[in-house]
Amino acid sequence: MTNSRIVITGVGLTAPNGDTLGEFRKNLLSGVAGVENIETRYMGTVHAGVCHFDPLKYQKKKALRIGTRAGSVAIYCSREAVADSGLDWDGVDKDRVGVYLGVTEHGNVETENEIYNISQFNYDTRYWTHHHNPRTVANNPAGEVTINMKITGPHYTIGAACAAGNAGLIQALQMLRLGEVDVALAGGVSESIHTFGIFAAFKSQGALAHHVDPGKASRPFDRDRNGIVVSEGGCVFTVERLEDAQARGAKIYAEIVGYAMNSDAKDYVLPYSVQQGACIRQALKRAGLEPARIDVVNTHATATPLGDEQECIALREVFSDCPDTYVNNTKGFIGHAMGAAGALELAGNLPSFHDGKIHPCLNVDQVDPKCEVNNLVVGKPLEGRRVNVILNNSFGMLGINSVLIAKAYVE
Repeated sequence: MTNSRIVITGVGLTAPNGDTLGEFRKNLLSGVAGVENIETRYMGTVHAGVCHFDPLKYQKKKALRIGTRAGSVAIYCSREAVADSGLDWDGVDKDRVGVYLGVTEHGNVETENEIYNISQFNYDTRYWTHHHNPRTVANNPAGEVTINMKITGPHYTIGAACAAGNAGLIQALQMLRLGEVDVALAGGVSESIHTFGIFAAFKSQGALAHHVDPGKASRPFDRDRNGIVVSEGGCVFTVERLEDAQARGAKIYAEIVGYAMNSDAKDYVLPYSVQQGACIRQALKRAGLEPARIDVVNTHATATPLGDEQECIALREVFSDCPDTYVNNTKGFIGHAMGAAGALELAGNLPSFHDGKIHPCLNVDQVDPKCEVNNLVVGKPLEGRRVNVILNNSFGMLGINSVLIAKAYVE
């Protein structure tokens, strides 16, 4: 493995409140949420973060009929990331491109739909689609990207629950340093709002958010928070070795300087602050940074009572002596985009390197005393800051934790 510096040269995304990084960032700074009410099978009205990108921008109608929503999200984001990177795509050796996409789950939507469809025909499996298997294999979203973009290098998804967005980028960094690929398309995607099962499960756990105003339903750190808003979305980064990006004169959003993943080894669902804190410290060690060097911590906080509390315990332990480290959160704007969450949340903060602004948390009317942390940005953006280093937390079920540290690029 080489010690090559790894940089982000392109960003493609779709979020419930924006289909480009510029639109997404503008709405994060302006306090515009993207949560609405939808109707879901067997449950009626639920709050959800819905994306409104145009899938026909990069796909034909036939491909949409054969493929999946997650695949369409992945294709849209990957195409946008390549366009944003300035790569001469026709001249790129497709054998040397890797696709690494984090997912929370995959296949639920298609299986639920097929069971419902054959229920209308007395469960006669003759009506079961022959597209079901390629739709539901775990590598589907990344595989759909390779078919659409004629990529012949490696592709796979990284199943890492809600830590998956960071995990996709970590995998890309490692494969670039190993010399396995020269360009990586990496990040995370989610089609979660199209499965009633995820809503039903969170409701049975008492963890599904509800509010008279859907735009105020996702309330991380707020005293009156009452659960998760499920969202779809995606974010894919073009990732390269620094020397390759420099050779073609690419613009550089950020350098990935630190990362870590670990496990709680404790519970199926409940988070554990001790291992979350350990993951943060491991990423800092790998980056060669003291906690005080972090300018922005984007939190994972999903608006579940215990989840937010445990993360704040970890933050207080690691950053207690860091007067210039600020803390924000993105899920108040878009809900929880599951496998895409970490990647979207990192992307929304990257412009801070250039505009000196830190977007706030949304829907925090009164901070829960158990979630008190230093320098929580609430209400309006913090402006006029010099932001050099961003730390991004993403944690998931079965006790999987991921942390990624991005730094403003300096030659």
